[in-house]
Amino acid sequence: MWKLKDNAEGATKEKNAEKMKLILEGLKINIDEIKNVEVGLNITEDDEESGYAYDVVLISDFETELDYTMYTRNNHHKKALKFINSVIEERRFVDYKVDI
Repeated sequence: MWKLKDNAEGATKEKNAEKMKLILEGLKINIDEIKNVEVGLNITEDDEESGYAYDVVLISDFETELDYTMYTRNNHHKKALKFINSVIEERRFVDYKVDI
């Protein structure tokens, strides 16, 4: 999950969230190891006092841990990270394994 800066890269938080969504969803086209990707944009106003709401969330699935590792090393992923890191304020994540 990411909390975005109000303005970055010459665009608003909302525009950057939309761009992030397109970039992240596009990774599935370019990276074979991604089984599934879902990107969600926050639809509720955050109570400014709480600061708990984040702006963008990514859920991605991989067949194996090796596939995940290959994804993180892919140049398309690295290029996406360059933009994402330029527009985010905070990041939270959980990488986990599902036993089926």
